[in-house]
Amino acid sequence: MSTDVQRRALSNYRKKYKQVYIRFYPNDERDDKIYTWLKSQTNTTEYLKALIEADMNKQK
Repeated sequence: MSTDVQRRALSNYRKKYKQVYIRFYPNDERDDKIYTWLKSQTNTTEYLKALIEADMNKQK
């Protein structure tokens, strides 16, 4: 059980970070391949950020 201070701290933290959700459908072969590849990466968050950053730099 958390205290009021912990709940307020968690609430403040949740207001500051952003999330993006991606859905992969099991019956879609393309989605399955992408999901399998993504999960094979050591750090999926850093992998996705690096891909996005490379795409952003390419478009400059």
